[in-house]
Amino acid sequence: MYEALFLIIVGAVIGWITNVLAIKMLFRPIRPFRIPILNITIQGLIPKRRRDIAKSIGDVVEKELVSINEIFDKLVTEENKQEVISIIREKLLKVIDYKIPAIIPFSIKSRIIDYFDDQINKDAMSILDSSVDGILSNTAYKVKIGEMVEEKIDELDMENMERLILSLTSRELKYIELLGGVLGGIIGLFQAVIVRMI
Repeated sequence: MYEALFLIIVGAVIGWITNVLAIKMLFRPIRPFRIPILNITIQGLIPKRRRDIAKSIGDVVEKELVSINEIFDKLVTEENKQEVISIIREKLLKVIDYKIPAIIPFSIKSRIIDYFDDQINKDAMSILDSSVDGILSNTAYKVKIGEMVEEKIDELDMENMERLILSLTSRELKYIELLGGVLGGIIGLFQAVIVRMI
């Protein structure tokens, strides 16, 4: 009986410690550590594969999650366009009013301003749309969201990244640690059964 209990406890402790170490080794050691006698270099999985991970995340963000076109669509809404046109109209009409010589009669001046106002109302949206399309087509291939994400991840301090990931996944990681203990205990129970049978 005591032997079976001992094997279950030992199995649970070994399973739990194994999972705790496996989680720690995702990040630790952050910098490569060389064992001279064995000629082995040890480094945490995430720090070692940092560049590959950053590139993969950048690629996924750009290809699967968000593109420059989608960002542009969110930024340049119909409401925003109307605001831009309203600002342009106001500034243009002020400039026209200022530039028309004072000797021009008020009735003619107001007709000129009304004419420009009508033209702005009629053509501004199509001009703005074509300008936005032009800017987007010229910018889309220059702005690489994936590269930006990759650079930002690559610039992150590994200790801060570890702290961030562990704080976000602490509950799940605790379950993994406990699961290691439970599985270790079950293996210990099987060993106890086998020992009893032998």
